[in-house]
Amino acid sequence: MNGWNIPAGSVAPTWRPDVPGALLSLLGTDERAVAFFAGVADLDAADPDSHELEEGVRLASEARLEQFARAGSGDAFCFVGEGGEERPVVYVSLDGEAGLLALGLLELVQLCLVAPWWRDAPGRTAEELQAVADEYREDVPDFDRRRGRAAQALGIDLDELPSEAAVLARLMELSRGLVAEACLVVGYEGDPLEPLFNAARP
Repeated sequence: MNGWNIPAGSVAPTWRPDVPGALLSLLGTDERAVAFFAGVADLDAADPDSHELEEGVRLASEARLEQFARAGSGDAFCFVGEGGEERPVVYVSLDGEAGLLALGLLELVQLCLVAPWWRDAPGRTAEELQAVADEYREDVPDFDRRRGRAAQALGIDLDELPSEAAVLARLMELSRGLVAEACLVVGYEGDPLEPLFNAARP
């Protein structure tokens, strides 16, 4: 195993981790990846040049905030700072909320593969979360097939992904950490946007 969860005997993915921007490109161009990430996980990276943050939304640190994908609602997925796909990823909601989701695009991809319903997770009990997951699967009858095809396109072994509990715990961990403080998003008047997760509130 090479650290990128490529299972033995599988067809090699069309991207390599040493090629800058390759994973993001695949998320927006490979039909198997698009069918899951845009169609199920609500992460649309198909037309990055059309993605533009609301005027005045920026990082309090004045570091770069680069939108690379969007949800159907218009909410934004953004890289923080300079660099490539290893940069932190924040989610900026049109409802005036923002929060750190992942340290790098690969971690975000894993979150979406394991729990594409992550927006509904904070504050819910295990039983409530199971109900959310079940409803999600009912709404997308071919969920497993689409997820499997997307994982295959990325060379990811689903059996080696972290558990749902682990990725959701990671979200809460990130929301309280020092990186989250460095990724504070403010609006056009300079006031911080509300935390994306209730667990991050004082």
